Amino acid sequence: MTYPTHLLPTTVVGSYPQPDWLVNRAALEKHGVPRTHAQDIWRIPVELLELAQDDGTILAIRDMERAGIDIITDGEIRRESYSNRFALALEGIDAEHPGEVRSQAGRATPVPRVVGKIRRRAPVELRDVEFLLRQTERATKITLPGPFTLSRQAKNEFYADEEEMAMDYAAAVNAELRDLKASGVDVVQLDEPWVRTAPDKAERYGVRAINRALEGIEGPTVVHLCFGYAHVVQDKPSGYAFLPQLADTVAQQISIEAAQPKLDLGVLADLSGKQIMLGVLDLGSAAVETAEQVADRIRAGLRHVAAERLIPAPDCGMKYMSRERAFGKLRALVDGAAIVRRELAG
Repeated sequence: MTYPTHLLPTTVVGSYPQPDWLVNRAALEKHGVPRTHAQDIWRIPVELLELAQDDGTILAIRDMERAGIDIITDGEIRRESYSNRFALALEGIDAEHPGEVRSQAGRATPVPRVVGKIRRRAPVELRDVEFLLRQTERATKITLPGPFTLSRQAKNEFYADEEEMAMDYAAAVNAELRDLKASGVDVVQLDEPWVRTAPDKAERYGVRAINRALEGIEGPTVVHLCFGYAHVVQDKPSGYAFLPQLADTVAQQISIEAAQPKLDLGVLADLSGKQIMLGVLDLGSAAVETAEQVADRIRAGLRHVAAERLIPAPDCGMKYMSRERAFGKLRALVDGAAIVRRELAG
């Protein structure tokens, strides 16, 4: 299917719940959002793991189709986190002898060490996207961690200049994106949550790194930023430290959380040249929204963004939710968008 042309096409951010028979959720909880390998989360023996991940991916695809989502992903079912699958596959990375970085709150997190020049050895997610394309006739999207976020999730022991490291990450991401786009996928998305945690450095070279990563990439491109998984971050701020600056990226779409943090949507005026992928599902709430609740959140977005530029979506990912609740929320998303679409049609 080609990219949808109707108003308010629905999509997901990227992830969908991994089946309990595939992933040990207690082990996943222990790791948080892993930057290094977290192979102990998988319940399936290594020799059968890829086949099991394929089956889990089919379940995620079918759920999105049944819910009526217009632009679907593979659910990131094969990933231990949104970023480590790609990050740990790069040349110049030592993932076997991790270092650590400390968050703003002082929490130490094991991370890979950068010990040489960062290069992409070979395609990392190409099989993932080819599998997705074989399984569906819907419009498709694949996600990658963005270069600035990758540079913040590693301990630099090689580069004299952090900007140079981020730009090498950008070149590696660009090489991957070129292969992914050549497969026929409709949309590619860069996840850049860390631009808001280091806005001074993002100001200096974050946009330039994002633009290098997206250089020469045709078709719909997205930059996603967020406050973190609702399961991990319950108390989210109501504003982004780094958002207007994304107007200077070459990305066509900017994806933001808005429902759980109750974002002041007036900030969208700074992104008037972009399409907005707007989070209208609160993933921090156990309740499944009604279609009318979703419609209200979409209407709020339309007070700041033209209907032609608005793409309703969940807040940040669905990885840590139950599958039943995630599916219910996606149905509400689709039904709520349909209500507003009918209103716009008169």
